Amino acid sequence: MSWSEFHSKSELLAGEAETAIKRGDLDKAEKLYALAADAEIKALNSLDRTKVRTLGITYVSAVALSYKTKQFSAAEKIAYQGLSEGIISEFAVAQLKEFLQTLWNEIERQKAGVKFVPGQVTVAIKGGEVVRGGAPLDLIVEKVQVVQSFFYRTVELLTGLSHRIHGGPNQEIRQMCRPWLFQATPGSYQFAVAIQEPSQVDLFKSEKLKSREVASKFMQIVRASAEDPDKELPQIVSNIEYRKTFLKLTRNLTPTGKTYQSMEVQAPGEKPIILMPAERKTIGEVIRRERDQEKGVSICQELSLTGILRAVHLDKDWLEVTIGQEHIHVGDVGDTVDDVIGPMVNRPVIIQTVKDSQGRYHFRDIEPAE
Repeated sequence: MSWSEFHSKSELLAGEAETAIKRGDLDKAEKLYALAADAEIKALNSLDRTKVRTLGITYVSAVALSYKTKQFSAAEKIAYQGLSEGIISEFAVAQLKEFLQTLWNEIERQKAGVKFVPGQVTVAIKGGEVVRGGAPLDLIVEKVQVVQSFFYRTVELLTGLSHRIHGGPNQEIRQMCRPWLFQATPGSYQFAVAIQEPSQVDLFKSEKLKSREVASKFMQIVRASAEDPDKELPQIVSNIEYRKTFLKLTRNLTPTGKTYQSMEVQAPGEKPIILMPAERKTIGEVIRRERDQEKGVSICQELSLTGILRAVHLDKDWLEVTIGQEHIHVGDVGDTVDDVIGPMVNRPVIIQTVKDSQGRYHFRDIEPAE
């Protein structure tokens, strides 16, 4: 068989594996990915080495498919082989190096005896004040907090829990989904997040299967929030309260263009999600439009306050922002949730408000000002 025939077979099997994942049949998906990886390796071995671009693409595909079947050592060997050939395209070299870091993390986790669900997510922050391998600590701490909240929310959605407004996730969710932070390849500033498997196999009975879907669901939600919040996101997240929270969390990850220029979110074998200032603007418009429809507020009344978020009391429905020496009390905070607003305390924020005839400020929206 030729490269084309082997590669087509691999693509077909990988497509069937993705369909199996959507049905929740992860065991069948893993077997199909193994067959797809075998076909792609055969395609790689049959390829004319003068076809440099195709060679690089095939190497990356073979490594990705081997990774999805947990054949980490085999994937590592394929990546080394691709790099040692010295002829593949630069884009393929970069991707193989990123895969190697992911594979090394997986191998080290296996040695440590801690089990993780399949798939890790790598977050890369680029541009602005961020340099290769380094970034302002407060920026990274804030983004890590947002990513952690996003993962917990994803698990709560998958397990059918009601939308949480106050407080953190319950202890059962924390046991079921414990995010770990790993060092990633230092290109700009990067970190990887993996989910530890529950220590008790029957903790949530059928929900253990759902815990293996967390990274994939996380990627789906972030992608839809950034690329098509009006149409695709409602199909993925039907609950409107969850949807509003995911939109706000995605916006909090997305740059304004001041401190950093872009954020890239990627899972092995998937197309990366690129978050840019344009996406932040679009998400903000969707958030405010939905709130206007709920409240019946006229947009012409809107006032924007930029300052330091000093105090929050969600139970009493207010927050306080400091602008210079002035402390401004903003009421009607409504359904703003703790893990959306929490990382912003004592940091610069932009608050969209409506000022009534008595001079009182009513909350509409809040986002980090960097």
